Amino acid sequence: MDAFYASVEQRDDPALRGRPVAVGGRPESRGVVAAASYEARTFGVRSAIPMARAVRLCPELVIVRPDFEKYARVSRQVFAIFREATPLVEPLSLDEAYLDVTENAWRLPLGVEVARRIKERIREETQLTASAGVAPNKFLAKIASGWKKPDGLTVIAPERMEGFLQKLPVDALWGVGPKTAAKLRAAGVLRLVDVRTVDEEVLKRCVGSWAEGLRRLSLGQDDRRVEPDRERKSIGCEETYAKDLTNPAEILREVEALARHSAGILERQRLYARTVVLKLRYDTFETITRSESRTPATRQADEIAQRAAALLEKTEAGKRPVRLLGVSLHNLSAAAAAVREAPPEDDQLALPVE
Repeated sequence: MDAFYASVEQRDDPALRGRPVAVGGRPESRGVVAAASYEARTFGVRSAIPMARAVRLCPELVIVRPDFEKYARVSRQVFAIFREATPLVEPLSLDEAYLDVTENAWRLPLGVEVARRIKERIREETQLTASAGVAPNKFLAKIASGWKKPDGLTVIAPERMEGFLQKLPVDALWGVGPKTAAKLRAAGVLRLVDVRTVDEEVLKRCVGSWAEGLRRLSLGQDDRRVEPDRERKSIGCEETYAKDLTNPAEILREVEALARHSAGILERQRLYARTVVLKLRYDTFETITRSESRTPATRQADEIAQRAAALLEKTEAGKRPVRLLGVSLHNLSAAAAAVREAPPEDDQLALPVE
């Protein structure tokens, strides 16, 4: 998220918009800046600096006391959007996370398309902006996310990776703070790529046991996986259609395709599911779900598609235009015979949304 705490305060108080804002403690009580708006940053005000120094840098600075409960509420909204796209979400803080979107609920083939949709959803639901970095690994995605803030979207495709690395200063490396950067520069390591060629003993004197890891990062190598903060509870995909669907046969084909796609993810993840859930949104934006559970669990694509088609018969699809369809699989397990918590009740929800 862009200047998260400060942006939330500017959103909620129109009088703060366009003004230099710092969220944090009072300067007379040795407060520290928790977040600074982009207007404040032009004066050199940054998070983690003493508020007294921030006021010296920007005498017109507006200081706002933090409301962490409010920020947590907005954070939950943002993370709910992340998890609509993929269950593989690794939080770093209230306003930042890694997402693995190789498989995503929207069936979008490119990471940049997922990032663009997430940014749009965040803007629509929170009136805030986020910056995204799309890359083959965590290290590069993290750097890319900060490349064109605010409201940025930077893509580092594999074929562009080396050119991107060549542009970066050494302190772009994850974990290289001001003191370490100063040591590296004194040793002649000015750019990130200089780490590749510096003498190993020199590098070890600068960063100790981290030398080998630093060298791998300088080559753009990072094999860390995205580690979700919770057990995977569901797998699924959904599609919003540019033109409402009205043909029953076409709607059925779409549902079966979504079901087979979800079953394919189960197969690749070596999981089984007991519950199939159909999500449907009519042209009026009324959204309903229908679900059905069986034991033992399965990952057979034909069975899952048949069950999703049967759930479709419990809706008014075809009689009413359909805007969105989704099929998700719940009560996951690593074994077909496993029984987990009770499934959602069939025909339970009929909620107007948006």
